[in-house]
Amino acid sequence: VQLQASGGGLVQAGGSLRLSCAVSGRTFKVGWFRQAPGKEREFVAAIVSTGGSTYYADSVKGRFTISRDNAKNTIYLQMNSLKPEDTAVYYCAAGSYSGGYYYARTYDYWGQGTLVTVSS
Repeated sequence: VQLQASGGGLVQAGGSLRLSCAVSGRTFKVGWFRQAPGKEREFVAAIVSTGGSTYYADSVKGRFTISRDNAKNTIYLQMNSLKPEDTAVYYCAAGSYSGGYYYARTYDYWGQGTLVTVSS
């Protein structure tokens, strides 16, 4: 399984960005995580590849939406109402089993990350 994240950039607070994660290979779940400078990697959102159940961190609920396009093998993270504290490198990751959606250790494959910078 390989993942390729893209779509990061610089945006003003209150703005929007859409991240994409191109996935090759079969996966059960795909998640987005982020890591800000000097902080630990944290869960953002996840989606089940079939069925489409979604999971969100409380900090992004209502602002971010994760979705999938199975025809394109791509997972999207639509980020609205961005805040400076959303600034981080965002990683997409894939896991082969159900459960543990919020925990990085349950994801087996990771993409290279894309930087999101939100200016105040």
